Amino acid sequence: MAGGRGERFWPVSREKMPKHLITLFGKRSFLQQAVDRVLPLAPLDNILVITNAAQAAAVRKQLPKLPAGNVIAEPVGRDTCAAVALGAAVAGQRSTSAVMAVLPADHVIAEEKKFQRVLADCFDLAGRGQVMVTIGIKPTEPATGYGYIRVGNVLPAPSGASYETVFYKAEQFVEKPHFDRAQEYVNSGNYRWNAGMFVWSFVTITQGLEKHQPELAAACRRWFEAAGTPKLDKILAKEYPALPKISIDYALMEHAQNVVVADGSFAWDDLGSWTALGRHLPADAAGNCAAADFIQVGAEGNIIFDARTKNRTPIAVAGLRNCILVQTDDAVLLAHKSQAQRVKDLVRKMAEDKKYRKLV
Repeated sequence: MAGGRGERFWPVSREKMPKHLITLFGKRSFLQQAVDRVLPLAPLDNILVITNAAQAAAVRKQLPKLPAGNVIAEPVGRDTCAAVALGAAVAGQRSTSAVMAVLPADHVIAEEKKFQRVLADCFDLAGRGQVMVTIGIKPTEPATGYGYIRVGNVLPAPSGASYETVFYKAEQFVEKPHFDRAQEYVNSGNYRWNAGMFVWSFVTITQGLEKHQPELAAACRRWFEAAGTPKLDKILAKEYPALPKISIDYALMEHAQNVVVADGSFAWDDLGSWTALGRHLPADAAGNCAAADFIQVGAEGNIIFDARTKNRTPIAVAGLRNCILVQTDDAVLLAHKSQAQRVKDLVRKMAEDKKYRKLV
């Protein structure tokens, strides 16, 4: 899944170049890294990217070896349940016995080998029976920006299977909690972060949609018939705007009784704001994390990021504390760390003003 509006990492990310298409560290975009991670388990021919019309060209440019037909563009965003149904239709048209993983394109997963072992076990389990597998991450802190999953009993491996991954019965999906509640979840040891990663068979996901989201199930059947032909784009253009805008969690996972949680025993980060970037950049003695030619006096705890492609002059800072400073060729962002989540509000305000709309 490679959508998004490019708000949280403005001014580096934009509507046509959202987070999954940008490079914040390393030499590959988040989308390219996501594809690299799954290549040991799935050939390029079996990797589908669900994006939107505004970003499809950039996706194809970043993944030149991916078959052009494997990039599917949504006419408008309708949250993750519609994207899942669309991906299922295309995968199922290729093989009704397919087992598919649904993975966000913009996550940071440093321990790729561990991730691949977990994903391989999930594929095997999902291919054996009518279960929907979600990968849960053991929380390392009482984060309030993530949803949580309460896990139940450990499930025994099926006969003949040998898994490194521990699987649990999913007991409850919980929305983003306040801090004290999140601390309780962490202390209990019975909760996992909901990372939005799922594995299921085509048969299982379509049956789940039939039971809990019949409108999207009917759409999935129509898309299934048109998948792999030029008709699909025309049908999507006609039908997509009228679809319900709902996440796969609300639409299906919170209601289904056959959900299994895989213990995601690998380092993971959703990287949801500029403040999170500080976890992946080296810090100086005063706690300043910089990806820039940066000099400071009396500055503490800042994140400094220079994304200019030309004229990269030094960034000099005096006395600034706990702030985010980002510079691109055409814009500068200065925000207090505590206000990082309001960057998207700032972007929406610019979109309403014709003077700044071109920067969105």
